[in-house]
Amino acid sequence: MNGSMIQQALHDYREGVGQLAKQLPEVIDGYNLFTQACFKEGALSAKTKHLIGLSLGVYTNDEYCIIFHTKEAVDHGATDQEVLEAAAVSGAFGGGLAMSQTVTLVQDALAEFRGNHH
Repeated sequence: MNGSMIQQALHDYREGVGQLAKQLPEVIDGYNLFTQACFKEGALSAKTKHLIGLSLGVYTNDEYCIIFHTKEAVDHGATDQEVLEAAAVSGAFGGGLAMSQTVTLVQDALAEFRGNHH
């Protein structure tokens, strides 16, 4: 995935949530409240929580979560090394599938959010 595809994926996800909110407002409102509560600062920092979200996204092969949580981790001050280590941890559980996402989509998303397109 190149940078424009990553930005497009973020846009598509947000647009899709908006469309679903028109059909199921209570569900989307409840989901948004729940996830906002999960990722707010607490005993774990928001950065750490997004690194966990990234790792789980890699493990479950959820490309939207990989992109979103990479962006949020970067926005909350995560270093490239922290992002890559969090993604690589999932490889201990998810094997080749998790590592394939780390060596492709995670690195592409990280480059996109740092402004380093390759």
